[in-house]
Amino acid sequence: MSNLPDIASQAPRVPAASPVAARWGLLFIVALSALGFGTGCASDYVARTASARSAYQSSDYPRALRELDGEQKEAPERDQLLLLLDKGMVLHAAGQWEESTKVLAQADDLSAQLDITSVSEEAGILLSNERRRAYRGEDFEKLMISVLQALNYAELGRDEDALVEVRRVNERLEKMITEEKKPYEQLAIARYLGGVLYEDQREWDSAFIDYMKAYELEPRLGGLVEPLLRLAKKTGRDDAYETLSKKFPDVAHDAVGPGEGQLVVVVEAGLAPQKERASRDYGDSGDLIEVPVYRDRGGTPPVRVSVQGQAQAAVTVTSLSRVAQVHLNDRIGRMLAKQLAGAVAKAGVAAGVGALTKSKELGVLTFLVLNAGNQADLRSWLSLPAEFQVARFRLPPGKHTVQVDAPGRPTTHLVEVKPGRVEVLVVRSY
Repeated sequence: MSNLPDIASQAPRVPAASPVAARWGLLFIVALSALGFGTGCASDYVARTASARSAYQSSDYPRALRELDGEQKEAPERDQLLLLLDKGMVLHAAGQWEESTKVLAQADDLSAQLDITSVSEEAGILLSNERRRAYRGEDFEKLMISVLQALNYAELGRDEDALVEVRRVNERLEKMITEEKKPYEQLAIARYLGGVLYEDQREWDSAFIDYMKAYELEPRLGGLVEPLLRLAKKTGRDDAYETLSKKFPDVAHDAVGPGEGQLVVVVEAGLAPQKERASRDYGDSGDLIEVPVYRDRGGTPPVRVSVQGQAQAAVTVTSLSRVAQVHLNDRIGRMLAKQLAGAVAKAGVAAGVGALTKSKELGVLTFLVLNAGNQADLRSWLSLPAEFQVARFRLPPGKHTVQVDAPGRPTTHLVEVKPGRVEVLVVRSY
């Protein structure tokens, strides 16, 4: 790495290249361009899909889907996973649950295939940049596929399928934590949703376990601990019930009556954080290496939910902004190592060109051209929410109108509550 500044520092002082050397240099730079080493808007997925995201964030889902369909026909293979993820999320937000499950299933399959590392692709990345790689998704984004699938199935009334997806999230995370030694933790929203689904199926012990795990992960659940108190008492967990009752003396938790049902409103609120580039110094050489960092896209105030004369502020169960940062930080070390290896490889190619053409200045030029493409990969699943917020109600059986008051954009939703059941309503709020 220490040789790179020496090479670059010679650029201003070199004499004019010979005609033969110039031809070699021109051919080489043309070859680099043909191989895609240049950068620009045309290769930037985030820029190309800006209009689709604008439509999505305006709840104009038909236009967002049309634009994503058009992009899918033209986009390079390396962006296909992102297109499937974005399309699955738009369909999910639009309430097209069945269609969303199909697209997200395709994304899940493709993600598994991309996890098999291509040796040839890795070698090419050393001389190019991370944007040339097929997007594989961050760890938390792969988990979010199953979370959204679980919510899709819950809306479709397919509790068993929803529970399969919840278990997949928990098992994947357990493997990452125990086998891969990653500094992650379980997702509170997945565990809380598991509790809801088990409770709906009257599997009281399993429901209590998942609700308790959600509470351990996110102790600031407020009134959402109601089923935890109720099920601790119902399942005979006297010690847990006593402890929880002391912590939450004001949370009413009477048994659900035979003429009552429950409604759990899951609000997918705000906009997921966006990657931006940052430079890191590497060692004492002063070399700069670009890596991505996450930037929040505005605050996410609590959403107020009203139904049947009851009103609650939804409680944040999981912040994806925080989860995303933890997962990305875990990769920074590996990204820096790859960038260093890439810089060394580029210096080697530049030295080879200089020797082949007997032109030191073309060696310098080659290094500068190669290194100009050293850009951090800023792609991410931007259609995800920033937070999962939850509100829950007890209601008489029948149809109810739910008012969701998000800042500047209130919406209404019709739900049907059945006696003894737990209905799930998923709402996208920006």
